[in-house]
Amino acid sequence: MNNTETSFKDKWDNNKDLAFTETLREGSDIYNWILNRNGFENKLAFQKFLVSKKRVLDAGCGNGRVTALLRVNSKPETTEIVGIDLVAAEVAKENLKEESNVSFFQKDLLGDLTDLGKFDFIYCQEVLHHTNDPQRSFNNLVSLLDTNGEIAIYVYKKKAPVREYVDDYIRDIISKYDYEKAMAVCKQITELGKSLHETKAKITVPALDLLEIDAGEFDLQRFIYHFFMKCFWNPDLSFEANVAINYDWYHPQNCTRHTVEEIKNWFTESGLQINHVFQDYYGITIKGKKI
Repeated sequence: MNNTETSFKDKWDNNKDLAFTETLREGSDIYNWILNRNGFENKLAFQKFLVSKKRVLDAGCGNGRVTALLRVNSKPETTEIVGIDLVAAEVAKENLKEESNVSFFQKDLLGDLTDLGKFDFIYCQEVLHHTNDPQRSFNNLVSLLDTNGEIAIYVYKKKAPVREYVDDYIRDIISKYDYEKAMAVCKQITELGKSLHETKAKITVPALDLLEIDAGEFDLQRFIYHFFMKCFWNPDLSFEANVAINYDWYHPQNCTRHTVEEIKNWFTESGLQINHVFQDYYGITIKGKKI
């Protein structure tokens, strides 16, 4: 088992309900982030999109929190949902044991997926950048699309140079640590994020093009987060959940970052028609259709 596989097995085995409630809570930061980055203005728009989908795949489902979001916004009698994950399929299965027409399988995105059949919507977000070959994993999923089927992916974006340096510096060290030791470091990082957030400070900065720092007014914690290091803090989550999210970023050795142009090329090279592109400080979301 490689570092990344071990990282996520430890993460999900020790945090089975991580961000589950907030993912499903309409109006939460996590809920809005998922819908908005995928081009859905609100719940009704998301439900309208899903109503025609007969088979949906959540590829890299983790603990099943987004699988659950897909389930509650679609009809069990008309939409089958399948979740796959390399290490957490059983965790997701337990979390969604009361839901209808949902199934989970342990699968490697680089492995043989043909027995899953065809899908008319594939959701694969916050996953591909953790595989050994993100583009090949993407192509493997595209092969499962039915005609007119759509795939929506989210991958990490290349960030400001100081942020990239600090993130890689920390990751290079703690990726060698076991779960407990890595979580101890991430606890300190989380305490920093919490302290910065609790200052309630806002700062106005000029552009610094060389370091890719934008001009504008920023919340202090977000300014550090955007441009210098990931010190995640969400006050709607427990302290322990925030630590686990920082661990999710820093511990897995497989953690590629990409450009919009690169990801667009994945879609065009696979013969997909791009119908949605979104990027923020953290990542790139693109949705496309097989025609």
